[in-house]
Amino acid sequence: MLEIKPYKFYFCPCTQDLYGDEVLKHVAEHSKEIVGHLNEAEEIPYEVVLKPNLLTDDVIQATFAEANADPNCAGIITFAHTFSPSKSYIHGLRHLQKPLCQFATQYNEEIPYKEIDMDFMNENQAAHGEREFGHIFARMRLEHKVIFGYWKDKEVLNELGSWMRVAVGYNESQNIRVARFADTMRNVAVTDGDKVEAEQVFGWTVDAWPINEVVPFVDAVSPKETADLTDEYYDLYSIIDDGRDAKEFRRLVEVQAAQEIGIERFLEEHNYNAFSDHFDDLGGLKQLPSLSIQRLMAKGYGFGAEGDWKTPAMVRLMKIMTAGQKGAKGSAFMEDYTYNLVPGKEGILESHMAEVDPSVSEGKIALRATPLSMGNREDPVRLVFTAQTGPGIATSMIDLGDRFRLIVQDVECKKVGHQMPKLPTGTVFWAPKPNLKIGTEAWIYAGGAHHTAFSYDLSAQQMQDWADLMGIECAIIDENTTIRNFKNELRVNDVVYR
Repeated sequence: MLEIKPYKFYFCPCTQDLYGDEVLKHVAEHSKEIVGHLNEAEEIPYEVVLKPNLLTDDVIQATFAEANADPNCAGIITFAHTFSPSKSYIHGLRHLQKPLCQFATQYNEEIPYKEIDMDFMNENQAAHGEREFGHIFARMRLEHKVIFGYWKDKEVLNELGSWMRVAVGYNESQNIRVARFADTMRNVAVTDGDKVEAEQVFGWTVDAWPINEVVPFVDAVSPKETADLTDEYYDLYSIIDDGRDAKEFRRLVEVQAAQEIGIERFLEEHNYNAFSDHFDDLGGLKQLPSLSIQRLMAKGYGFGAEGDWKTPAMVRLMKIMTAGQKGAKGSAFMEDYTYNLVPGKEGILESHMAEVDPSVSEGKIALRATPLSMGNREDPVRLVFTAQTGPGIATSMIDLGDRFRLIVQDVECKKVGHQMPKLPTGTVFWAPKPNLKIGTEAWIYAGGAHHTAFSYDLSAQQMQDWADLMGIECAIIDENTTIRNFKNELRVNDVVYR
């Protein structure tokens, strides 16, 4: 389901004609070599396409207009090989609609001390050109990304590849479509917000649907389709039946199988890639969708519970940004539940009553059906597991009334160290940075929600870059956070972003 366009990035050499055709030829040749290396590097996730030297205002405008019109172009990478007068870029930049990365690199790694002369200096003056180019962005108050370093350095390539994923997220944000089955949970503030503003700022479409519009799709699933998918479940997962009759347990599982097929068909027919539901409004559904939603999230759909529509959009965005990433460990919807306050073992148990994405699991995954007080339906079947360990980020998109704020926190996922045999859900246990006390206080001061979009595979810097492209506030809680400085940052942001 998680389909991404075959995105590419335009590589644009920035130069001028002061030094003659031979220099321009070298600029083109060197740029071709750099692009060839980028396309062979495992750190670069998308194709890089070399464009002609940007010499004049007309060429710049035409190249940027081509990027705007090309649906597969996710962004522009510039390289100021020589000095490049930036007034030539004003008209092109005024109309550019794609993310731009100023790749402040240089063809040669080392200064050729014995041979260097003025001809070499004139041809290889990236240190000169990049400053001129950067100035026009500052003058025009335009957002762009600057990456400095040698083009063969793996750390630099990793940074460029990470930005490319951000740029794809920016483009794909315009295609996020959220179906809201029922409204938000009554009297809950943080899951609500301005959907019109979200479409204006992020490009998200957020539509409301009565849950009973989905029920006919579930009811139309054939017994054979239900049985086949249930058989697949039984092959993939172990069973915790808690002493239930085997036939009755399978019947409960089949309810979720029909829901998975039916909900996905509704989403496909109406072109949605994210959705929310609400346990208090289940219409004609026999169970709260649980296993079915877990499976849909693992396929790439974004999800949020209790009518939360911002979190499914962010989960979908994270899955897009990490698509095809080597060694990816997963991105998921999560909820804060309960603290562990034992010194040396501090952390937060993350889970949800049913819908935890199995893409973040480690080890055995089991099917289990247990009573749920909310929803007033049959015992829902869900996948039970524990999540992987390692660093990750938790994010919360909140609506402050006059603007959106993205809160990003570095976390470390750990083993709980104890069995939890009575807890029938998927769980993650993490310690927020810099520690539980400061991390929790900062999150609360920022107004962070109890629902989060979580990822093992994205960094706080990537989310900051995405927020910058979107023109919204981003508050980061990390190893260096102090409450005094963080509160001052929020006060400054109140002025800057209001």
